[in-house]
Parts: sequence; structure tokens; C-alpha cells
Amino acid sequence: MRALTWQGKRSVSVETVPDPEIEEATDAIIRVTSTAICGSDLHLYEVLGPFMDKGDIIGHEPMGIVEQVGSQVRNLSAGDRVVVPFNVSCGHCFMCGLGLQSQCETTQVREYGSGAGFLGYSRLYGSIPGAQAEYLRVQHADFGAIKVPVEGPDEKYLYLSDILPTAWQGVKYANVPEGGSLAVFGLGPVGQFAARIGTYLGYQVTGVDPVPERRAMAERYGVQTLGLDDGLADELREKTNGRGPDAVVEAVGMEAHGSPAAGFAQAAVGMLPGAVARKALAKAGVDRLSALHSAIDVVRRGGTISISGVYGGQADPMPMLTMFDKQIQMRMGQCNVRHWTDELMPLVEDSSDPLGVMDLATHQVPLEQAPQYYEKFQKKEDGCIKVILKP
Repeated sequence: MRALTWQGKRSVSVETVPDPEIEEATDAIIRVTSTAICGSDLHLYEVLGPFMDKGDIIGHEPMGIVEQVGSQVRNLSAGDRVVVPFNVSCGHCFMCGLGLQSQCETTQVREYGSGAGFLGYSRLYGSIPGAQAEYLRVQHADFGAIKVPVEGPDEKYLYLSDILPTAWQGVKYANVPEGGSLAVFGLGPVGQFAARIGTYLGYQVTGVDPVPERRAMAERYGVQTLGLDDGLADELREKTNGRGPDAVVEAVGMEAHGSPAAGFAQAAVGMLPGAVARKALAKAGVDRLSALHSAIDVVRRGGTISISGVYGGQADPMPMLTMFDKQIQMRMGQCNVRHWTDELMPLVEDSSDPLGVMDLATHQVPLEQAPQYYEKFQKKEDGCIKVILKP
């Protein structure tokens, strides 16, 4: 089959690789009909390379048609159309029972002290072959693969694999009071959905992003927007009776703008030999924290910060005095996709499309064009907000 493979920092290529096979009785094989590039894929492209191996198949937002099932798969049959969550979870362990599928004890990557395995996302999450490919092996398929109707465009359901439940969890974790105010930092795909969810739930939502096209997209859903400038904190306070928003969803993560020292440190670590770089990142890695520090600054006293952006540092400097003094609450973590999908399905299937799932993709291209669209997405060129790949 053809698949997108990691070759090095800022280097991916589509190669011919062996087809996946049923390895466990609980597996299924799907033919991928759509798969998307996620903002967190760019962390593999740039920062997390030390945890990658040349030839790794990447990608974790897939849907497609079931081709084959293992002998213990009861809920799926060949021909079913499914969307597949990015985190690989069993559905029956202690953590899955708590609704914390991102911490699944069956697929947990103990070697790196990580949570559940994760499609196409480095040694940190199990080096599981990813979804930007013609075919995908789905582990624990009875629980993981979500059946969807055979009819309808893929993008109606595709985002249930990651970014829609990630945004929903982010807003739920933000604990916004009824009719309250929410700021969303970062209007990439997750931030777009978080902002739309906030307006759908009746909150006063302000989205913050330096890219005009991203702000314009959010504004179509009643979101007020701001760019990055020296007066950002004052403007947010002015909108909220001088206090700051009740909550902030931080949907930026480890590669935020405006953190030159951390950016230099990330680049320097990336130049070390693989084993040395992995040890450095695991013990002393730092993230670009400007977005998170801005969130801490602007959220009102007693407010909540919900972190949906991916972080990987172990030695990040944090303003503990401010956080303690302001009595800030923080929630964070990988999304527990299957915990939210039943709640989201009616919204996705609503003909009025209240969350705008049909209004997010800016580019749909063949899988073979993935390398150039990784570059466009990273550089935010050509109005690139969300790319769907068609294997």
C-alpha cells in the first residue's frame, strides 16, 4: 500500500509499504477513505523527531470501510463504514471504565511513562502504524471503531476521530458558568471547534489568533476575535467587566509564537543524536509557553484554564506565584474520544450542522500530495486550516 512516512525533521514522503494484517483476534483492517492532517502531527514534523524512526507511518484521524475482521470481533462486519479514534483503547480496563480512554491500561506505553497507545504518534505512544495510508489495522476494533451511516460525505463524521471530541472535552473541562465568557487561544482546527461549541452552548466567546483567515472563519460562527498584540490582555479584560474571561481554552501547545528561547532550545535538542535527544527531551525538554502564560495572565481570578494543545516538556517554567494567588484551576490531557462520541453524534447528524463540520476543511487533496501540504499547514500558507487526504 501507499502511506505517508516520517523521514526526518520537516521531511515526510509517500512510500510503498507492506499492507497491514490481522495480528490479534480483536483486530480489524479498514480501507481508509479519508484521513486528516492534525496540528499535533506538526509536532512530529518539527519537535518530537527524536522519538520517531525513519519510515514510521504517521497520521491519526481516519475513517473508512471495514475490509476484514478478526475472529473475536462481534460488532463489525466487512463493508461497515467506520470512524476510528486516535487513541487505542480496550473499553474494559479500569481506566476505560472511568471514561478515561486516553489512559487505557491495556495499551498504556509504560516504557515512556505515557498513557494509551496512539495511532501514528512516535515511540512515546507505542510506535503504532498510523492512518495516513491506504489501509489501517484497528486494534480493539469492537470498542474503537465507531460505525456511521453508509451515506453522506466523509467530513460529516471524520472529525469524530479526534478534533471534535478534543474540542468538546476542552470546553467541558473549562467549566464555563452558564452564559459566561470563554477565550479560545489558537484558532486552528481544535480551536475553531472549541469556539463554535462555546457559542453553541451560549457563552460569550473570543478567539485569539495571529492569522486573519483563521479569525475570519471563527467570525462566521458569532465568535469575536482578536490578533496577537501588546494590548491583548487589556482588550480581553475590557470585554469582561475588567476581570478577564471566566475560562480559557488553550488550543496552541508546545510550538506557540513568541517564545524565542524555548524555540532555540527545541531546535538545539533536535540536532542531537536520537538516543541523546530523547533523554534530553524526557528529562529537560521545554515548550514554547507564550500562549499558556498569556492564558494565565488573562483568565479571571478563580477561573479555569483548559489545555487542549499538546505539550511535551518536562522542565517548563511556570508562574506558580500568579497561579496560586489567582486561584486558577487547570484541566488538561489527551482527549478520551469514546467518552464523548455518543454525546456528539446527534450534533454531527443534525441536518442544520450546528458545529459546522462541513465548514472546516480548506483543502482536500490526494495522499500523494501530503508532503507539500504538511509544509503549507505548518507555514499557514494558502489559507490552510484543515487538510483532508484522500488515499
